Amino acid sequence: MKKWSVKKLVLTAILGGLAGVLMSLEFSLPFMPTFYKIDFSDVPSIIALFTMGPLSAACVEVIKIVVKIATVGSYSFGIGELANLIAIALFIIPTWLIYKAMGKTKKAVVASLFFGMLIRTGFACFVNAYITLPLYARAMGMPVDSIVKMVASVNPSITDLRSFILFATIPFNLIKIAANYGIGYFILVRLASARTDVNFYKPESAC
Repeated sequence: MKKWSVKKLVLTAILGGLAGVLMSLEFSLPFMPTFYKIDFSDVPSIIALFTMGPLSAACVEVIKIVVKIATVGSYSFGIGELANLIAIALFIIPTWLIYKAMGKTKKAVVASLFFGMLIRTGFACFVNAYITLPLYARAMGMPVDSIVKMVASVNPSITDLRSFILFATIPFNLIKIAANYGIGYFILVRLASARTDVNFYKPESAC
C-alpha cells in the first residue's frame, strides 16, 4: 500500500468534515417517511473516490458519520447512520471496480455512477426490509406493521411492507443518490477543467 501524502490526508479530512456538515443539513421529502431524509453528504465522498481512491472515500464516509453524531446527534436512533455505514461498501466497491474495469475514462465515470446507483438502490430494499426498518421499529417500541401504517398517513399508496419498499424505499434512494451523484459529477468535471492536478479520467483517445 502506498503511503499517504500530507496533502491527501488533509484533503480527506477536509472532505470528511464537509460531508459531516452536509449530512447534518438533512431534510424530508413529501409523501416519504419522516425518517427518510435527503442530504448531500455523498458529494465529498464522490470527489474523494475519483480523485484519491476508494480508501480515501471510505474514510470520508466514516468521518462524516462521526462528525454528524458528535455535532447534532441522530434523529433516527442511530438507524440512519447504520444504514450509511452499510452503504459505504455498496457505494465504493462496485463504483470503483466498474470505473477501473472500463479504463478510468469519462464514460467509465458515468457508467460506474449509474450502475452504482442501481446496485445501491437494490440492496437498500433488502437492508430496509430486513435490517434498518425492523431496528427502527424496535427502537420505537412497536411492530413493523405499525411503522408502515404511520407512513400510510403521508402516502396512502403504502399499505404493507412490499408497497413500502416500492413506493418509499426505491424512489427515495433513486432521488437521493441521483442528486448526490449528479452534483458530484458536475463538481468533478469543473475541477478537472479548472485544475491541472485533478485528473480523474483519461481522454477517450487514450482508451
